[in-house]
Amino acid sequence: MWLDILQVFIGIVIGAVIGFFVCKKVMTGYLKKNPPINEEMIKALMMQMGRKPSQKQVNQIMKSMEKYM
Repeated sequence: MWLDILQVFIGIVIGAVIGFFVCKKVMTGYLKKNPPINEEMIKALMMQMGRKPSQKQVNQIMKSMEKYM
């Protein structure tokens, strides 16, 4: 009886760990294909704040965002 409960518990833990890593890999691939923000969005946001962004500023922001992805 205790062995059956232990096997079920171990199966749930192993399934959760495998599911976590599979989801992480899938989401990483999705975000690389479809980034949540692109250069045009950054330019539009800076223009709304009243700044005319240079390409160097846009590149710096994109590079800093890639570091966290």
